Amino acid sequence: MGFPEFSLDGRYLDHHSVYEFTSTLGTEKDDIANTFTARLLLLLESKPLVEDGVYDEIVQSVVGSYWRDYQGHQAEFMPAFLANDILRIWRTFCVNYEARTKREPEDKKASGKLKNYKLKHSRLMTCYSALLYLLAVYNARKSVSPADALEMIKLTPTERLEWLRSQTELKDAADTITRLLDQYDLFLEATNSKESELIQRFMDKDASHSHMKAASEFGDTMFEALAKIGNGSRFFRLLVV
Repeated sequence: MGFPEFSLDGRYLDHHSVYEFTSTLGTEKDDIANTFTARLLLLLESKPLVEDGVYDEIVQSVVGSYWRDYQGHQAEFMPAFLANDILRIWRTFCVNYEARTKREPEDKKASGKLKNYKLKHSRLMTCYSALLYLLAVYNARKSVSPADALEMIKLTPTERLEWLRSQTELKDAADTITRLLDQYDLFLEATNSKESELIQRFMDKDASHSHMKAASEFGDTMFEALAKIGNGSRFFRLLVV
C-alpha cells in the first residue's frame, strides 16, 4: 500500500477487539491496555484499509457505548461522556509531550520544539474539530444522536471545519473557521519536509520563535471558534468547566 516503515519498529502497532474497546471504557484498565488512545483515534481520525462493513460495525458499537443513556433522553442528549474522553486525550497528548521531551542537547531540544509545534496544530485539530462539530449539532438541535456522531466520524478534521463553515446558522463563526483552515494549511506547508530538515530549522532561534508564535495563534483561533459556536450553551459550559 506504499506506507512508510512503522515508527519505533511498530511499537504502537497493536490490535484490540471491539469488546475491549467497549468493556474497558471508563475503567482503570482503559489506560493500562492502551484501549483509551486506540478507541479515541478510531473515532477521531481513522479510515478502514479493508472490510469497510466490519469497520462500520465496530464504530457503531463503540458509539453505542458512549450513547448508552440515549434512550429516554433523545430530545435533550448531551454527549458529555464522549466529549470528556476527547478532552482527556487532548490533555494526555500534552502531558505525554512534557514527559517525553528532552531539553538537551540542542538537536533534542529542537526536536522537542518540532513535536510541540505539531501537537499544537495536528493533535489540537483532531480533538477540537470533533468538539466543535458536536457542539454545533447540540446547539442547533438541543440533542446529539448516535447518527450525528457517526456522520462526524466519517469526516476528516478539516472536513469537519468545512462542514461547520457551510452551516448558515453559524455564519458569525465562518470567518474564524476560514482562518483556522488557512492557518492549518500554513502548518502543512511548513512541515512538508524531512524531519531532519525540520529539526535543523527549529535549531534556528528566529525560525523556531516564528513557528511557535504561529502555533499559539492557531490555539487562539480555535478558542475563538469554540466560544462563537458554543455561544454560552450548557454543552459549551461543560467543555470549559
